[in-house]
Amino acid sequence: MVSAHYSITPPLQTSVMISVLNLRKQFSNIVAVDDVSFNAERGKIFGLLGPNGAGKTTTIRLLLNILSPDDGQITFDGFAFSSALQNKIGYLPEERGLYKKSKLLNTIIYFACLKGVSETEAKKLAKDWLARFDLLNYAERRIQELSKGNQQKVQFICSLIHNPEYVILDEPFSGLDPVNQLLMREIFLEQRKAGKVVIFSTHIMEHAEKLCDELVLINKGKIVPKAFGTMSEVKQRFGKNAIYIEFDGDGSFLSSMNNVSKCQLFQNYAELELNNDESPSEFLRTIVSKLNVTKFETKEPSLYSIFLELVGDASTSLSVTEKDGVQ
Repeated sequence: MVSAHYSITPPLQTSVMISVLNLRKQFSNIVAVDDVSFNAERGKIFGLLGPNGAGKTTTIRLLLNILSPDDGQITFDGFAFSSALQNKIGYLPEERGLYKKSKLLNTIIYFACLKGVSETEAKKLAKDWLARFDLLNYAERRIQELSKGNQQKVQFICSLIHNPEYVILDEPFSGLDPVNQLLMREIFLEQRKAGKVVIFSTHIMEHAEKLCDELVLINKGKIVPKAFGTMSEVKQRFGKNAIYIEFDGDGSFLSSMNNVSKCQLFQNYAELELNNDESPSEFLRTIVSKLNVTKFETKEPSLYSIFLELVGDASTSLSVTEKDGVQ
């Protein structure tokens, strides 16, 4: 559970695998991570969310001891990071970390062996993973010959092939087409079912909404107030008189209606928040003379609309879905 100033669960409690308390990191005049705290628990998917430049990647690098914090504490099952933990962690970096001239199969085997897997077992596991991602026919290709999406799949395989206890993924869906995004989500859920901790960062709200058990939103290095906890807790804090409509016609007038306090308008649908004293049924009667309404329902606000509200000017870095290779 995440809380605003976190009553951190004692680190020796077995349900908590990774505990972060009052983490801070500054580079020159920029505070990249400022008093960030959260717990990531066994058998749950934890989302580290926020716009580009929010501090997500820096937080992950602090978790992995790539960077040292200026202040704060990080524990894995009650212990500080150590070399003994390295083979228990599966890490997918945001940037490409593959040897471009190496062959695909050899690359995966190499990374598996670095994590303590025997070469014989690594070769078997690598072929199984390649088959699952429909890459077996590319096994003897060089990394540089692969598309961006296929390179991402190879990196993902390298992060999981040694069956890690701690799975930490930075923008894992980058460059993947919808079919492989679905496969990636399936594997996420398998990792959760296996009782592992899964931490992933993203600015793609659709992925977070479908996957996260718990989440925290970071902006400008800080945790955004009220944007922490379970998915339902976050939505309940912002779900005041929210409605969703789909329509045919020009819905541009919706954003200027007096009884609409907030409006996220899209091509043929909108997410609205009505004034507290406004009746949804009365509102529907008002707009049907101007629009052909094909769907109307009261619902929890989407993560996209919540974070757009919270992040403000940085909202241009938040996406509903990943398009055109945006990372």
